[in-house]
This record gives sequence, structure tokens and C-alpha cells, in this order.
Amino acid sequence: MLLTHSYAPEHSPPQRRWTQLIRSFRSEGWDVDVVTPVAHAPDGRRTLPRKQAGRPFRVDRGDFGESVRRVPYLWHRTTRGGRLINHLFSAGMSIPAAALGPRPDVVIVTVPSLPILGAGWVVARMFRRPFVVDMRDAWPDIARDARLIKGSAKGIVERVIIAIQDRADLVVTVTYGFARTLRERGLKNVATVTNGVDVNQLASLEPVTLEKDRLDVLYLGNHGESQQLDVPIRAAALVGDKMRLTMVGHGVRRKELIALASSLKAPVDFNAPAYGQQVMDYYRNADSCIVALRDDWKSFDTTIPSKTYEVLSIGRHITGMVRGEARQILEDAEAGHIVPADPQALADLWTLLAHERARLQVNGNGRLWVERNADVTALGQLYIDLLLELCRGTTRP
Repeated sequence: MLLTHSYAPEHSPPQRRWTQLIRSFRSEGWDVDVVTPVAHAPDGRRTLPRKQAGRPFRVDRGDFGESVRRVPYLWHRTTRGGRLINHLFSAGMSIPAAALGPRPDVVIVTVPSLPILGAGWVVARMFRRPFVVDMRDAWPDIARDARLIKGSAKGIVERVIIAIQDRADLVVTVTYGFARTLRERGLKNVATVTNGVDVNQLASLEPVTLEKDRLDVLYLGNHGESQQLDVPIRAAALVGDKMRLTMVGHGVRRKELIALASSLKAPVDFNAPAYGQQVMDYYRNADSCIVALRDDWKSFDTTIPSKTYEVLSIGRHITGMVRGEARQILEDAEAGHIVPADPQALADLWTLLAHERARLQVNGNGRLWVERNADVTALGQLYIDLLLELCRGTTRP
């Protein structure tokens, strides 16, 4: 049984990760029960027809034959507070919804939705089954860096998160760095299954042309607080007409970023979220793709942006504003240039790339790196082996 705050037909990091993993589970003949809210992202309300979005407490079949049991959600604005209240409500509804399903062999909860973490622990205790925490971000470290919770509540929330991690039968991280951090805190029940992509479904794009008057840079992903996207916008304003920055996606800071670009008269186009072939069209038209995480949160030393593997696979040059493990991956794959989160430094790089377009050529090592380290089939089998060991009582660190 999987408890998650987002699942297909929504498009989100947990949806992408768990769609891939559940495909592997189902290929083994496993029954999978997903407990998740009625589809309502990214606008905080249902925009899809009921047949696609699902109905509360109704069970539908997913693309791979998995059972998907929907829970209610609260209409909310796309703000930090609005999302938190909605997550609290849906997490609470997930407990009775899970009780309506068959008794599983193992209960998995995928974080960073913190309320669902508590709900998953309750469901596992209710069924008296092993409890797995799929820790996709570095919690509670990110909460501390982002100052999400202040005052006395901060310490309480951190202690609750750590206590649930301690009591989990297995904690699965998506980076080796965060697994190392947890082990340094004394956790022994830690394993790593990174995010990945199906390279066979991602075309390797032709190299960018060397004859072009303008540098086209693409950012595709969340417009939130974690990415520090004001930096590339300010950099684009410094570069001016020699470039065009295309921003695709949504997030809590999108309106602020649009206002900033307008005030600076920056050469920036903002576009709605894209999926499927439209994503590939954006990649095909780009000379360089931004992979970014803010550099003033220490927790991002052990965080890898979810789009990293996808951009590596298609073979586009990467402008990396990252540190720690994500930086190491880009350097190992020789996939582009790493710059600090500084508008002038970024503007200098883009000016150089605009004048010397041969520097945009990458050697294909990115795709090879993904095939060797982030192939979804191999990652799915690794998760399968971990769960089998856990249910047999033979799990090792």
C-alpha cells in the first residue's frame, strides 16, 4: 500500500517516481493499492473531468492495473499555508480510506508532504505491517533551512519527523548524501534508490546549431522557493537581447517572478506547465537547460533536482546552479557548466556561450551516465529486492 499526496493523472515528482516503480512492482505480479487525493494539482482545485480526477473513496484502476483509492481534498490557493492545510486534511482522510482497502504486506509513504508521513505511520500500525518511508527530500533539514516552522513548534515538528524515521522499518532516500546524513544521526535502516528515467522513452536530441544569433535558455520545472529563480531572471536582464530565457511551469513564486522580469525588462517568456511531446519541443528549441537549487540551504548539498536525469538523457547543455551531490553528477557526466547563484556570474557564462556556441556541445556522456546509474528498470528491481528482504525479515543496511 502506497500513501502519496500526488499521483497520476497529476504531473509531479512523486507521480513520476511512483509511476515508474509501480510499473516494476506490477510486472512482478504484485498487487498495489494507492491511497491519494482526488487529482487537483497544480491549481488547488479539480480541473480534470471527474472520471479522470477520481471521486472520494472510490477505487479506480491505474495504468498498470494498480488500485487507486481517492480521498477528498480542500480547495486552496497555491500558497505555502494553503497547501499545508490541504495536505493536513487529505492526510487525515487517508487513514479511513486505507482502512477500507485490503490488508497489505507493507505500507509505504512518500514524503515531502509531512502530514502524509504521520498518516502512513498510523496506517502501518493499524495493519501491523512493516513501514517504509520514501524520503524524497532531506527532511527535517529543508524545513530548518527554509524556516517553514518557527518558534516552539519548530522543535516539535523536527522531533516528530525524526521519531517517525527512527521507527520506520526502512527509510529509502533518493540521494546517497542524505542516506549518509541519516546514518550519521544513528539510523541503521537506510537504503538508497535514486530517481531515474526510462532512457528508451527519451530521444537523444541533435546537437545545437553553431550558427545562431541568440542564445535560448530553458528552465522547466517548479517555480518555488527552492530554485532561487530570481537569479537567472536578473542574469537574463544583464545579458539583454543576446539571449531569451523561457520559463515553463508553475509554483508559489511564479507571480513574483513575472513581476520581477517585467520590472527589469528582462528577455523572459513565461509558459504554462508542459507535458509529453510539448516538453520535448521545448528541449529541442533550447541551447542550454537550467538545473537549479538555491545555494544558501545546506540541505541542498544532498538534494538532486528531479529534472536532472531527464536533461542528461536528451543530451542538452546544462547550466547548473547546484552544489553537493547534484554538482558532482553534472561534473562526472561532463554535461555543461556549473556557476554560483550570482546574476553577474551567470550573465558572464551566458554571454560567453552566446559568442562561442561550440561550448554548448556536450559529448553524450550524460546519457551514458544515466544508463549506468539511473535506469528505471534497475532501480525498480532494487526497490523490489529491498521490500522482499524487509517482508522476509532479512533487511540489512
